[in-house]
Amino acid sequence: MTTLSVLDLAPIAEGSNAAESLQRTLALARHAEACGFHRYWLAEHHNMDGVACSATAVLVGHVAGGTRSMRVGSGGVMLPNHAPLVIAEQFGTLATLYPGRIDLGLGRAPGTDQATARALRQHLARDEDAFPQDVIELQRYLGDAQPGQAVRAIPGMGTHVPIWLLGSSLYSAQLAAYLGLPFAFASHFAPDYLMQALEIYRSSYRPSAEWPKPHAMVGINVVAADTDAEAARLFTSIQQRFLGMQRGVRGPLPRPIDPAELEMLWNPREKAAVARMLVASAVGSPASVRDQLQQIVDQTQADELICAGAIHDHGARLHSYALLAEAGRGLAPQPLAAEAQ
Repeated sequence: MTTLSVLDLAPIAEGSNAAESLQRTLALARHAEACGFHRYWLAEHHNMDGVACSATAVLVGHVAGGTRSMRVGSGGVMLPNHAPLVIAEQFGTLATLYPGRIDLGLGRAPGTDQATARALRQHLARDEDAFPQDVIELQRYLGDAQPGQAVRAIPGMGTHVPIWLLGSSLYSAQLAAYLGLPFAFASHFAPDYLMQALEIYRSSYRPSAEWPKPHAMVGINVVAADTDAEAARLFTSIQQRFLGMQRGVRGPLPRPIDPAELEMLWNPREKAAVARMLVASAVGSPASVRDQLQQIVDQTQADELICAGAIHDHGARLHSYALLAEAGRGLAPQPLAAEAQ
């Protein structure tokens, strides 16, 4: 069975503000819990007008405190921006407040531009090459105390917060396999290496005590509506946002437009680039979304799909996730041809 989860970047919609965005995040989390989604993750981004999730640990606590049982975590914390001890203390505190419910997903990129990365850390004494050592250091802080251990995370020590590695290339897939950790691929915006990363992760996986088998999560975009036409219209907000990324322009999540209008906004090169970035998407009526989800699951053999759904209208976004929950019920990958023989 393939599990469904939610990825939220706390989008700031055009005409709205950060306060409303954060209110809507909690409302969506409560709605997702009622719909039966397994976990709710929040991403770390900085210096971006269109998202309100920069203080990721704070927002994780806000969502966990406003829900009852659903797992809540980071998708992810960008580890190069932080000292491992600080993250261990933050998520150790969260796990102490909400035991058995907190996940710590870790990314290797800064999640912003270099100028902002320097402002976050003041200096970049540690770089991405330190990522494996930082992950292992985090594991030590969240694990059981060892004799003679001079530095401890309090709270944090002994909480064993589950650590996930996130990535959009092959590096984190290899590291997750080596450390015996679950792995999430960011195919909702960078799908090019998805299948290669999954193959590397599964084929080289080394079992760990916490994770005896590999667990692969695949990020996708989902926009569901009562009709295919309405879903296509709502999806234009995401398409416009990705068009802005192609042009180096960021801002609030745009209002949806008629898909025909979109054709007048982009040139063929931009259209192809956006389509490539958004290939891991399911858009349409419940029946259409179900078919597209099944195709993604069959292709990837994903243990879990984590679904981003940046929709301008909050009511339409809630409705989309409700339709997704129903469409994805009982979703399971069909065995690959080699396995079926």
